[in-house]
This record gives sequence, structure tokens and C-alpha cells, in this order.
Amino acid sequence: MQKLEIDQTKSTPFVNLNPDTGLLEIGGESYPENSKEFFDPVLEWIEQFLSSEDTEVTLRVTLSYMNTSSTKYIIEILDRLEQANEKGRPVTIEWYCDGDNDRELDTVEELKEDFSMPFEVKIREA
Repeated sequence: MQKLEIDQTKSTPFVNLNPDTGLLEIGGESYPENSKEFFDPVLEWIEQFLSSEDTEVTLRVTLSYMNTSSTKYIIEILDRLEQANEKGRPVTIEWYCDGDNDRELDTVEELKEDFSMPFEVKIREA
């Protein structure tokens, strides 16, 4: 299985999905004009990875901003990882937040409450 790498743009995050290490990274800002078009390949890759590999998975998120439609897709990614975790796949979420942004911290803490897999909220270095 090949890596999936998408470069960051002004309105889309970078994506680095590595099947060899199980590290899935998404970061930057996410407010694409067409969230479906951007996130569908990411979801497809994750589905294929989860069904064909047994590597431990770490999702590392460093999103400083995401719009409502991006949030929907991030939740979809988290749902898929949660399902894999419930089936015995080791999954860890590492979500890095700006310690000075209470809104971002509140949003991520609310997301964390919806999932039972290991979910660490960390403060991003300035």
C-alpha cells in the first residue's frame, strides 16, 4: 500500500498517511471549497489501510482551524478509527491545540468525549 501525501494549501490541510508506520497526520487549516472532494480520497485510503494492514495506528492532528464541513469529515475519520479500535486494533489520537485558543480546546475536548479510544489533547508549541 502506498503512502498518501497531500500538500497544504491556503484552504486545505496537509495530509501524510503512512501505512508502514501507521502514522496518519493532518494539519494546517481546513476550509476547502469542496470538502467531499478533498476528504473522500483520505477516507478511502484509511478504509483500505484499516482493512488490509494490522499496524498500530496513530492519528496526529494539528489543525488550527476547520470549518463545519471539514469537522464532519474529521469525525468520520475518527468514527472509522474507533470502529477499528473496538475490533482490537491499537489506535491512538494525538490532537495538538493552541493553548491560548479556548474555542479550539473546547471543540477538541467535546470531540474527545464522543470516543472511547485513547485520545490525547496536547498543547502545541508556539
